[in-house]
Amino acid sequence: MGKRIVIALGGNALGNNLPEQMIAVKQTAKAIVDLIQEGHEVIVAHGNGPQVGMIQKAMAELTRSDPEKYIPCPLSVCVAMSQGYIGYDLQNALREELLDRGINKGVATVLTQVEVDPEDKAFQNPTKPIGAFMTKEEADKMVAERGYNVIEDAGRGYRRVVASPKPQSIIEIQSIRDMVEAGLVVVACGGGGIPVYKTEGHHLKGAAAVIDKDFASCVLAQQVEADTLIILTAVEKVAINFGKPDEKWLDSLTPDEARKYIGEGHFAPGSMLPKVQAAVEFAESAPGRSALITLLEKAKDGVAGKTGTAIHQ
Repeated sequence: MGKRIVIALGGNALGNNLPEQMIAVKQTAKAIVDLIQEGHEVIVAHGNGPQVGMIQKAMAELTRSDPEKYIPCPLSVCVAMSQGYIGYDLQNALREELLDRGINKGVATVLTQVEVDPEDKAFQNPTKPIGAFMTKEEADKMVAERGYNVIEDAGRGYRRVVASPKPQSIIEIQSIRDMVEAGLVVVACGGGGIPVYKTEGHHLKGAAAVIDKDFASCVLAQQVEADTLIILTAVEKVAINFGKPDEKWLDSLTPDEARKYIGEGHFAPGSMLPKVQAAVEFAESAPGRSALITLLEKAKDGVAGKTGTAIHQ
């Protein structure tokens, strides 16, 4: 019997620019449709690091060129833009691959808002660089006029930094569930979702933040009641002592084993660490759930238990 699977695509599945993305999504679509052909329901989430950075830089340059005509574009709007154009390429590549295999399934991208807590401690300590490099004078002006947080970045100039709060819930979750139940392949939570928080009444306000796509995918997987969360990365399996003579690749992990290795510092922050943390959170969220960390092209074999690192209780 088929499983309900949420796939979290990494940046290597999307390329770094528009031409690369057009090529990358074709291979990505093949791997995803392999799973659909096996009878699984698939919901796709993805990152947006290079893409949202490109949009942010373009918008900043536009504002610099004519500050009286163009006002700064909020980061939440830039995330929405990236969701739209990545979703456009992804859903077209998936549709084409499905039809080429004789599978008549609709594909839809949902512009997805993800609720964060405005009191999240991450807002007091912004750490994620975003946008173009600035001179000291430009950075001081952004601090004074817009209240930006900026850091000096390894001698290359100054950059804005924003918070990376934990996702709380998916605003459009009912729409996503309805589409999945109707048999559609859904692309959602692009770039970790558009970060928003509730204000008075039912109003949602965009936050100057970025949400880690692995944590957002974990919340999405829980809220669509998925059986499996697949987190795709640049290696076939998770390793301890990575890059050292005693490097060891892991076939499976229990949540307790994963926490032990996290405590020993085996997984790099901003790289493998959030993937393992998200996998553990999902595996523990309900009986029978499991997570898998592997390469895109190994996803089908991973679900079949042939490769990858499986995390389960």
